[in-house]
Amino acid sequence: MADDDKDADAATRTARMTGATAKQKPLPAGKEDVHVSQALRTVYQRAVDEDIPPEMLDLLSKLD
Repeated sequence: MADDDKDADAATRTARMTGATAKQKPLPAGKEDVHVSQALRTVYQRAVDEDIPPEMLDLLSKLD
């Protein structure tokens, strides 16, 4: 696969993850990494902030 194809694939994946449109220019090298890192942090933080379902708490309480 040529380097241009790899760059295009990376730009396409980034656009899909961020909801960007195909008309937007790809971010300069290095800035994509920051953007992806921030997106991953956001997803992780949302998962951490979710409440534990009552069913799970019930199961955990039965382990005591």
